[in-house]
Amino acid sequence: MPVLNIAMIGTDELAREIAKATDQRDVHTYVHKEPGQDGPRILSIIRPAKYPERLRPFLNALSAARVGLLEITGIDATLGESLVAFASANITDGIAVINAPQGEWVDEDQVKMLFKQAGLAKWTFGSMDGIQLRNTLYQHMDDMSEILSLNAAAPLVIPIDQHFNVKGIGLVAIGYVQSGTVNVHDELVLLPANGTGNAKSLQVMDDDVAAAVAGDRVGLALRNAKEDHLGSGTLLVRPAVEDKKTNTSIPLAVVAHERSMMKLSRSPFQKRILAEGDVVHASVDLQFVVGRVGAVSGNEMEVVWEAPLFIRRENPEATLIAQLDSKPRIMGNAILTLFNEESA
Repeated sequence: MPVLNIAMIGTDELAREIAKATDQRDVHTYVHKEPGQDGPRILSIIRPAKYPERLRPFLNALSAARVGLLEITGIDATLGESLVAFASANITDGIAVINAPQGEWVDEDQVKMLFKQAGLAKWTFGSMDGIQLRNTLYQHMDDMSEILSLNAAAPLVIPIDQHFNVKGIGLVAIGYVQSGTVNVHDELVLLPANGTGNAKSLQVMDDDVAAAVAGDRVGLALRNAKEDHLGSGTLLVRPAVEDKKTNTSIPLAVVAHERSMMKLSRSPFQKRILAEGDVVHASVDLQFVVGRVGAVSGNEMEVVWEAPLFIRRENPEATLIAQLDSKPRIMGNAILTLFNEESA
């Protein structure tokens, strides 16, 4: 089942024009299915309902998404921060919908200039017509089918955002498959606790499945796992392999950063410059970790993290850097490398 996750800033009314509401917590989700040659093709809209008051749900939506959808009701600070966030997350494909309140007007040429300045020139502009928007989103799915397939073949990374015990089933963890494929009976490592568990069963869209791939929101019933090894920011990955008989060595899919060298690409809309002692937040693969800036040299700086920040070993996603008292709160994105005492 190919799935395209879409991060949306906009109204519930517009989201419901495109897809059916499925979950209405802090992050509202909406799903639309259509038949395809290889089974259902799914659009999954992820809408942080409490943005701009709460930033983290928006950052989580960006982590899971490949495409953006932005409803514009005015040219204001929220629009500017949204553009910075989408651009910093490298979501270069998306749809903007101008929907000025009754009796008001939004200058489309000015909006398009802001998109261009933010680095989102590839985004297109659509209407409030849900069917047309849906068709455009399916076109985005077709255009990035190769990328989605490659991501499903990458090493497994599943950030967990919910977990609970279900009578008759046991411990269940829910999260987005960020990369790779998980199968029933797979052995898994729970980070940062370094606990283990076995995927007893899997559910995607309330259906029991044999496997879940990148893009799926999956529920895993875990056998032989401890509940206290699960929490906000927990990642599930495959165990490392060290087999001397076959000369096979496969490390964990992620690297734990407690101290990083960070090269920051600052947003063109961001005027603030980070200095030694500043507190920052890093968002990547649905993690949200606090760090403190150490020595600074231009756009490169040392950062010490309050908790381990796990970065994919292969083709890491953009790490968004936020400072909650800045305007906009998003500083930009960063490349993180492990801090090396000898080269410091």
